[in-house]
Formats: sequence, structure tokens, C-alpha cells
Amino acid sequence: MDYTDRLRRLAINDERLAETEAGDATGGSGRLDPRSLALARIAALVSIGGAEPSFGAQVDAAISAGTTPAQIVDVLVGVIPIVGLPRVVAAAPKVALALGHDLEIDVDELGAGTTR
Repeated sequence: MDYTDRLRRLAINDERLAETEAGDATGGSGRLDPRSLALARIAALVSIGGAEPSFGAQVDAAISAGTTPAQIVDVLVGVIPIVGLPRVVAAAPKVALALGHDLEIDVDELGAGTTR
């Protein structure tokens, strides 16, 4: 099925499309590669105020697909004009935890004058 057929099915809320393609959106001709899909899903989670476990799963998927932590942060910065700074600020600690960083400790260190 080409992109126009998929777009039409999305526009009419064809539930069969969601059933057949939701799990298959990571590969195949004309589909996003796993890295791009994970980054898009991280951006979507930022936009809806996703839960911490969801960020963890998508950050893990992105890293497994070859994305660097810096590129994930670039996504956060890149969506600021679209979703607004407050959404990104709320997502940052969740992404940081998924990357293995505790920003609360880092902020305390910055307040004490410690530099990295």
C-alpha cells in the first residue's frame, strides 16, 4: 500500500490500518527506520506529556537503533517552537532518567558552583 492509500485510510479512521500497521511501522519499504521512529515517538511523548516508563522505552529503542544521547536532546530542543518550553522542561527529567542521569543531583551540584 502506498503512502496515499495509507493517508486516505488514516483520514477516514480506518481501524484496519491501525491493526495491520501499528506493529509494523518499524520496517519495510517507505516506512521509517527504527532510529527515526523512536525519535518521532520521543517527540510525540513530549507533546502529550508522556509517562516516565514510555520515555524509557523509546529512549532505549533510540539508543539501540544507533541514536546518541546528544541527538535525543536535539529532538527536545527542536520541538520547543512546536510544543512550548514548559512541555520540554517537564520531559527533560524523564529523558535524563532514561539516559541514566539524575538531573536533581546535577542541578544541586550546579547550584553549589560545581562545574562539569
